[in-house]
Amino acid sequence: MLRGYEPADEPSWLRCRVLAFLTTAYHDDVLRARPATPPPGFGLVAVVPAMHLSGEEREKVLGILDVSVDDDLATIDTVAVHPDHRRRGLGRQLLAEARARLRAAGVPVLDAWTRDDPETLAWYRSQGFVESDHYLHVYANGYADPGEPDRAVRTPASGLRPVAVFAHADLDREAELRRGFRRVHVCRRFSTTP
Repeated sequence: MLRGYEPADEPSWLRCRVLAFLTTAYHDDVLRARPATPPPGFGLVAVVPAMHLSGEEREKVLGILDVSVDDDLATIDTVAVHPDHRRRGLGRQLLAEARARLRAAGVPVLDAWTRDDPETLAWYRSQGFVESDHYLHVYANGYADPGEPDRAVRTPASGLRPVAVFAHADLDREAELRRGFRRVHVCRRFSTTP
């Protein structure tokens, strides 16, 4: 069943997102609370109704899609399907509902930014999104390589020693940055009409 996100969904929404992201380039993008999606943006969930669950669980969130809207541009902030429920059309259904809402609101462009996970890229393309803009996400992690943070931050603020750094860079520096850092992702923008 698809419906709008409700505040009581938050614990199950968080579990779904963490488990869905665990095997992707966003594996460390863990949230402790769902970010607000102010109107006219909206959140959608695919749920298993409580009558199909045992115990105290209200409903179990199997898929999520959050969209922010800024004038004529809508952006998918989160799309995720619980790993035990993938390949059943939940992502397509959530996207179809989001597109219907955006068309009704007269929003002409829907975009999404994502990293370089082949399955994710293939899904966006299969849904009619076209890739356009790119930049790099660069991670410098002192636990993986003690020298990475120092290479990323040449002059840290007084009294600070970087342990992990997340940075953006232009795509034309990709080869250079891949030589210096273990984790570099191409962040890609996909766009379509609702």
